[in-house]
Amino acid sequence: MSLDGARRAEILETAATLFASSGFRTSLHEIANASGILPGSLYHHFESKEAIIIELVQRYRDDLDRVAKESLDALHEPDPRSIEDRIVALGEAIAACAIRHRAALILSLYEPPTVAGEELAQLARQMPTAIDAAMLEILEAGRSAGVIRSGIDLTLLAERLCESMLHFGVGVFHRSPGAERVPAEKCRTLLHGVAVRPPAKTALDRSDAMRSARAAIAEWDSHDGDDRIAQLRSVARSELGRRGYEATTMRDIAAAAGLSTGTVYRIFGSKDELLVSIMQRYLDHVSSAWDAVLGSSSSTIEQLDALLWVNINARDRFSDEFRVQLAWLRQSPPTSVDLGFSFGKQLRQLKQLLTAGTRAGEIRLEGSSADTKALSMFELIEMPETIVRASGTRGAHALGRDTVLRGAATRS
Repeated sequence: MSLDGARRAEILETAATLFASSGFRTSLHEIANASGILPGSLYHHFESKEAIIIELVQRYRDDLDRVAKESLDALHEPDPRSIEDRIVALGEAIAACAIRHRAALILSLYEPPTVAGEELAQLARQMPTAIDAAMLEILEAGRSAGVIRSGIDLTLLAERLCESMLHFGVGVFHRSPGAERVPAEKCRTLLHGVAVRPPAKTALDRSDAMRSARAAIAEWDSHDGDDRIAQLRSVARSELGRRGYEATTMRDIAAAAGLSTGTVYRIFGSKDELLVSIMQRYLDHVSSAWDAVLGSSSSTIEQLDALLWVNINARDRFSDEFRVQLAWLRQSPPTSVDLGFSFGKQLRQLKQLLTAGTRAGEIRLEGSSADTKALSMFELIEMPETIVRASGTRGAHALGRDTVLRGAATRS
């Protein structure tokens, strides 16, 4: 590698570190300082911050394509590993890639803010497909060998496995003790499920937990009080998710809402206050639904199933809030296992539920500790928005039941 090439690679690594800790707000001046060069010298290698991000994202996508190719090459060669072990191996490789390229992963989550530029936005829209195709081919081989159950949409299952592995790189969970085993544990959970006795659809549909979940979800449609506040929240959700938190001003929100900037400031004293109001209402809705499910008289499996339904409906109903949270994550990457706004209460509730279910002999769940099991399950009962959009809430719920609860693999 030439001296120029080496310096370019060094700048990219420095930028990746800064973006992973400080998000999209990282400036070229900060990258230059951390690289030990003058800002003017940085322009010799990159014409803009967007150019650096584009190259980081492209390196990340190229690495994912390499992982997919190596997996497919191995599939077409003699290999003593079982189908399950091959699925786990690909899953672990995807998770490792996500961790290596954490900055690029965070910066390209769905669409970046509009201020990022059209070239980056187009790159982010090109979802990585090679890893899904590689996982699908392994699953199809498993179906042919009788390892994967019939009746499960293998395309959705492949996407579910890959998304779960990529999500591992978003936060800092991978730095926790025992976290190196989590990708394999999550893959095996989706393959084998947590239910000791696979539950019937009829029993799940009629459970007290599901009745409680449906009643709580119906309450999400309740009136928001002041119509002006409801309208302002709605407009702000859209603007913050589209532009990004840092780039959106109260003036932008006021213009989109057809109000004066002064009026917006009289309703909400600051952009931070508006953001908290938006997210607090969302969190209150989800939290009340969780409380209703966990307060039911149902079994652990029935409660996990109802929590799946709550989360899937939340992802469908509150897609704007979800994008606001992603925009916030791009600006302020998480430094703890909490991703953005705290879900600490739900994690504690889930830990208690899993512990009770294990003691009762209802569930079996791999994990190095109770905390790791709860964190893993918390991610597994969250369904990717792409799957919810593609298959609808009922289709996504069926996939959740067939993986998290029953397991996609044929039971012996």
